[in-house]
Amino acid sequence: MAPSVRITALYFCLASLVPTLAQAATLIFAASSLTDALTAVADSYEKTGQPRPILSFASSATLARQIENGAPAAIFVSADEQWMDYVAERKLIEPASRLAMLGNRLVLVAAKSEPLTLEISPGFPLANALGKGKLAIADPDSVPAGRYAKAALEHLGAWRDVEANVVRAENVRAALAYVERGEAKAGVVYATDAAQSKNVRIVGPFPETSHPPISYPLALVGQTPNDDARRFYIFMRSPAAADIYTSYGFTIK
Repeated sequence: MAPSVRITALYFCLASLVPTLAQAATLIFAASSLTDALTAVADSYEKTGQPRPILSFASSATLARQIENGAPAAIFVSADEQWMDYVAERKLIEPASRLAMLGNRLVLVAAKSEPLTLEISPGFPLANALGKGKLAIADPDSVPAGRYAKAALEHLGAWRDVEANVVRAENVRAALAYVERGEAKAGVVYATDAAQSKNVRIVGPFPETSHPPISYPLALVGQTPNDDARRFYIFMRSPAAADIYTSYGFTIK
């Protein structure tokens, strides 16, 4: 499905939720790599007696464009600063609420049954290790995880040799799924996503100096977010939430 079709489909899906959102809960837009951790944060928040927010996960690019098109999100968590810049430049967030909340690591993964062994360092022979197999990454033209992956592979001198065998996924979870299903021999994903999969193993981490720092910025959407949104925004930055994020492998900024 073309990106524009996916975005349109998501918009109409969200539009159908507007009456429910108005009556019940705050809508949170968050990068797909936050699916498990932020769901756990929402579970914890609900246990305090507060209304549970509605969580919508997709690539940061898709979510930012949906906000631009008027989707009723109250909070946005991007997987990089660039897509938060995109909505900020269009004056779609509360500027004072923006902050860098989390960090992550980039890793090379393979299926548990795949005997792939590599030390990730400058000049490492990734293309030789892949052979005719595919390398799954999120689309580097728009998805943060893909941009980080391409930057790391370029820095280490491997991108040119593997580019022809790269499978571009719509988000990092989709890239992971390619490896889980055996449709790609290896993939470059976040460490937090790899840790949640029972079907892949981490071949090795990428040096943090090989790509821009991985940053998840958080912001309230709109100039006058409602009280429920502000309360959940505060909880997302609380020590209780921080414990959840770290339990899933994220670092706190």
